[in-house]
Amino acid sequence: MFCLTMYVMLQTLDDHKPTWQDRLGTPGMMIRPRGDTMEINTHNTESWDMYTKTLDNFLSPYNNSLQAEKNDECTPDQYFIQADSGDVKNNPKHSCQFNRTLLQECSGLDDHTYGYQAGKPCIIIKLNRVIGMLPGKDGQAPFVTCGAKKEDSDKIGEVAYYPENGIFNLMYYPYYGKKAQVNYSQPLVAIKFLNITLNEDINIECRIISNNIPPGSERDKFAGKVSFKLRINTKQ
Repeated sequence: MFCLTMYVMLQTLDDHKPTWQDRLGTPGMMIRPRGDTMEINTHNTESWDMYTKTLDNFLSPYNNSLQAEKNDECTPDQYFIQADSGDVKNNPKHSCQFNRTLLQECSGLDDHTYGYQAGKPCIIIKLNRVIGMLPGKDGQAPFVTCGAKKEDSDKIGEVAYYPENGIFNLMYYPYYGKKAQVNYSQPLVAIKFLNITLNEDINIECRIISNNIPPGSERDKFAGKVSFKLRINTKQ
């Protein structure tokens, strides 16, 4: 009887998406390069070389040629819905191109040091994947905003965002899961610190702003936000 029950239950499972999924209101946010603290010296290549290598490796799948080979050019500013037809599964799902060139000055294509050598470093931000999440409504895409924590509010200077306005375009959603959408490329946002205060620790927090994602809990430091410390030394 037990074996029969297990057999019947297994017939109800979908290989491409979880049958049961805990409701996750606020996705986690991660940065690349990883780390709670980043300290670089503009006169010491070894202090930032590991960061640029990390970004090279992380962004290589986003090279335009690779994206054109495996993903589609999609219509921006609207969801890319790929519904099943009853019991007929619409798999594998297509995925939209996220080209590395969208990151502009933080793409590493023109400046192979990602601004680190000049003391204007780039940080890449991504949201964790959540199957079926629709992160914006009424055509409004979620976006990233970064600022210094209260004690350092006058030290962060100007921040540039790529793509423009730091948005996660709606065309990259919903995500259908690793098996159903094997070529999915997570959208990214790059932030570049243009004139941050030098030779001091700056505590920075980046958040996702959305009209369809609730604010993260203060008890979960990765829910909808990420914090890190940045220090740029210019003294030899």
